[in-house]
Amino acid sequence: MENNNSTVVKEFILLGLTQSRNIQLLVFVLVLIFYFIILPGNFLIILTIRTDPGLTAPLYFFLGNLAFLDASYSFIVAPRMLVDFLSEKKVISYRGCITQLFFLHFLGGGEGLLLVVMAFDRYIAICRPLHYSTVMNPRACYALLLALWLGGFVHSIIQVALILRLPFCGPNRLDNFFCDVPQVIKLACTDTFVVELLMVFNSGLMTLLCFLGLLASYAVILCRVHGSSSEGKNKAVSTCTTHIIVIFLMFGPGIFIYTRPFRAFPADKVVSLFHTVIFPLLNPVIYTLRNQEVKASMKRLFNHSFMCQVSFCI
Repeated sequence: MENNNSTVVKEFILLGLTQSRNIQLLVFVLVLIFYFIILPGNFLIILTIRTDPGLTAPLYFFLGNLAFLDASYSFIVAPRMLVDFLSEKKVISYRGCITQLFFLHFLGGGEGLLLVVMAFDRYIAICRPLHYSTVMNPRACYALLLALWLGGFVHSIIQVALILRLPFCGPNRLDNFFCDVPQVIKLACTDTFVVELLMVFNSGLMTLLCFLGLLASYAVILCRVHGSSSEGKNKAVSTCTTHIIVIFLMFGPGIFIYTRPFRAFPADKVVSLFHTVIFPLLNPVIYTLRNQEVKASMKRLFNHSFMCQVSFCI
């Protein structure tokens, strides 16, 4: 591919997660098992929330969207990584690399903003309960959903626009198992200091500020809950604790990867594996396991499906 920015590299060679065939096989089996067990669970969460008329509160609306975002996010890296484990030559085209990078940050940025929206929802529900139905009405929920999708798009398109301006004219060996900003920038045939700073500002600083803001907001919520004597106190604490766990899973690896200068660390690939494959599939499941209403609804869905099958067989 040759264009105005002197890019002559047509493809990138992915060096992969590890060069050890035994470790590759082990990771392949573990990720494949994990993928085919947890991914259907995410779709089950979406189906449960969509079909149960009792799960219409904004919390469940956003939880369903989180499951959808995480399931979509897992399709960006995991399937290709599994195929590459079985391939001798791991190659991705220049266009494919840019496309993967775009969707990685589009969905990842959208998910980060979704967690901010969910924190806002919990703040209104717990700290301003009398105004909750007014503030978090269906129109407001859809507006917030549109805003987070738009925010993810703007965040990602900035990343892609900066990279497309870089010339790639020489080395094409990408030291990772997928295309991401730090590794791609290293292959540019020009000084990338300014671009790296812009990338750190766009990804790293945004991730760090969202993380600190979320922790501060939940600290305020927990303090408010601790000082109350309502019977819903335990449920509120459980919900907030779940959100905090997901925040650490989501933003911890992101902060490690994007808030420092782009130099390699031994733990980079392992952190990236958890950040792009494992944690996105786990997040909705963590929410569900600690939410009694969703678990009860799933049981009813299973029982209904079972009874329908029995009736059909009879």
